[in-house]
Amino acid sequence: TLISSALALALPTFGALQQVTDLTLPTNLKMYISVPSKLSTNPAIIVALHPCGGTAQQWYTGTKLPSHSETLGFILIYPQTSRYSNCWDVNAAASLTHNGGGDASGIIAMINHTLTKYPSADKAKVYVMGGSSGAMMTNVLAGSYPDVFAAAAAYSGTAFACFAGSKDAPTPLAANQTCTQGLSHTPAEWAQFVKNAYPSYTGPRPRVLIAHGLADTLVRPKAGYEALKQWAAVLGVSNTRNVTGSEVEEGAQYTKMVYGEGEKVVGYFGQGVGHIAPVVEGVLLKFFGLM
Repeated sequence: TLISSALALALPTFGALQQVTDLTLPTNLKMYISVPSKLSTNPAIIVALHPCGGTAQQWYTGTKLPSHSETLGFILIYPQTSRYSNCWDVNAAASLTHNGGGDASGIIAMINHTLTKYPSADKAKVYVMGGSSGAMMTNVLAGSYPDVFAAAAAYSGTAFACFAGSKDAPTPLAANQTCTQGLSHTPAEWAQFVKNAYPSYTGPRPRVLIAHGLADTLVRPKAGYEALKQWAAVLGVSNTRNVTGSEVEEGAQYTKMVYGEGEKVVGYFGQGVGHIAPVVEGVLLKFFGLM
C-alpha cells in the first residue's frame, strides 16, 4: 500500500550505507553511515576512510566491518572526499592542526553529529581506520585529534605530517612522491610534528596499529616504519618484542612488532604483501577492544 511504502521510506535501512544530508561539511565532504539493526548498550563508533580514488561505498563493501557491526552492535561512519582525485588533504596545514579546519575537521563534525544523534554511543570508544590515503588521514586524525580517538589503524599509510608543506596534491600522480617513497626523520622530530598539532594537549593519546606490505612499491615499506618510529616516540614506548610465523594473527607472512605494555603501538609488515595491506577484521577489532 501507499502507507506502508511511505513508512518503509521513512525508516532507516539498518546495516545499509546511507548518506547523511542534515549536516553542513567543509571541503565538499560527504558523510555516510551504517547503523546495525541492534546497537550494543553503549555502542562504539568506527570511522572508516577510503583510499585515493575510492568512495565510501567502495570502502564499505571492501571490508567485512559491516557484518561485524551487525554482530557486535557498533556504528560505522564512512566519510567521502571528492577533491584531489578522491584523496584526503593530508598535506594541508588545516588538517594537521587541532580545530584548524580541512578534511580532518569535517570528519570530526561527522563524529559529533553521530554522538548527538545516538546519545548512548560511547565517546570513549571512537576509532579510526583507513587504507592508503585513508591510512594517511587516519594518522593525521590521531595526531590532530588525540582527544577524540581511543585507537587508530593505518593500512599502507604514512606518518603524521609526512606530506606537510607539499605544494603538490597528495595523490600518487603528483610529482612530489618524497613522502611515499620513505621520507625519514628522527623519532624526536616525528613526535614534535604531532605535538605541534595540539601544543596544549596533555591527555591520553590513541593506540596505533600500522600494517604495511614489504612488496608495496606505491607507498614504500619505509613509510610504515617511519610511522612506527613516530607513534612509538609520541607514546613513549619502545619495541619490546617481535613475533613471526604462525603465531602472527595477521598471517604467517607478517612480522608483528610490539611496542610498550598493552600493545600501545603495533606494526605488521608482510612479506610479499603489496598495496594495500589487507584489513584482517578480527585483528583490527581485537586491537580496538571490540572483540
